[in-house]
Amino acid sequence: MYGLTDQSVSQQTEVHQIDAVGLVCPLPILRFKKRIQNLPSGTQVELLADDPSGRRDLQLLCELTGHRIEWVREEDAGVFRCRICLA
Repeated sequence: MYGLTDQSVSQQTEVHQIDAVGLVCPLPILRFKKRIQNLPSGTQVELLADDPSGRRDLQLLCELTGHRIEWVREEDAGVFRCRICLA
């Protein structure tokens, strides 16, 4: 693998989890913003939330900040999981 050690490969694929299930607007987005504050560009983050407006709010935040939503998955009990790549 061209000089990459097992440790550096695992660091590159680390995904930060942010659990905002049970929180209502604007708390899921505020928790997301606080938790990503010191993370570098390119970091992968997964946000779990169940607030009905949370998906729209996250999309708007990403449009404003340049973060990229990689995918969104529906989970049980109205929970959605979003993978975001930080700008």
